[in-house]
Amino acid sequence: MASIDPGAPFEPGARNPVSDAWNTVGSYESYEEAQAAVDRLSDEMFPVENIDIVGSGLRLVEHVTGRLTKGKAAGAGAASGAWFGLFIGLLVGLFTPGPTWLGLILGGVLIGALWGAVFGFVGHAATGGRRDFSSTQRLVASKYDVIARGGQAERARTILAGAAAPDAAGPGPGAGPGAPGPLDKPGPGSGSGAAPA
Repeated sequence: MASIDPGAPFEPGARNPVSDAWNTVGSYESYEEAQAAVDRLSDEMFPVENIDIVGSGLRLVEHVTGRLTKGKAAGAGAASGAWFGLFIGLLVGLFTPGPTWLGLILGGVLIGALWGAVFGFVGHAATGGRRDFSSTQRLVASKYDVIARGGQAERARTILAGAAAPDAAGPGPGAGPGAPGPLDKPGPGSGSGAAPA
C-alpha cells in the first residue's frame, strides 16, 4: 500500500480526499469568496504556494445568447475570416516594398471575409437545424474548498478566523482557530443545538 505524504509537492491529479478533508481551511459558495480568502492569507504573509482551491460538484452551465440563423452564422464567419485575412495581409505586407502592401491587406480582408462567410453558412446548414441558437458554456462548482498543504492548515484557519471576526463587537461565538467557513455545518457533538432529553 502506497503512503501519501501531505507535505509532498502538488502533482496535478494526485488528490488525497482524506488529507484534503483534514486540511480544508474553509468552504465557500463562490470562487470569488475562495479567492478573497486566499488573498487575505497572502496579505498576512502566509505561504500561499501551500494553498489549493478545489471546486466540487461541477456542472456545465450553458447560457443561450440568441437565435442563430444561416445569415448570422455567415456574418460571424465573415467577421472571423476578415480578421484572419487582415493578419495574413499584414504578414505578407511586411515583406512587400512600395504601396502594394495596402492592396495585399485589403485583398486579405476581403478574401478572408468571403471564405469565412462560406464556411459559417455551410457549417450551420450542415447541422440541419438541430442547433439554431448561439451560446456560451462554462464549468461551475457548487462548492469551493480552500485546502492548505504542508502542515499549514491550522495557521490558515487562525488567519481567516481573525479576518471573519467583527471588528467592533469582537469575535463572535465559534470564531477561533477551527472556525468553519460559510458552508461548513457543525458535526455531531459540536454543541450547536439543544442537548437530547
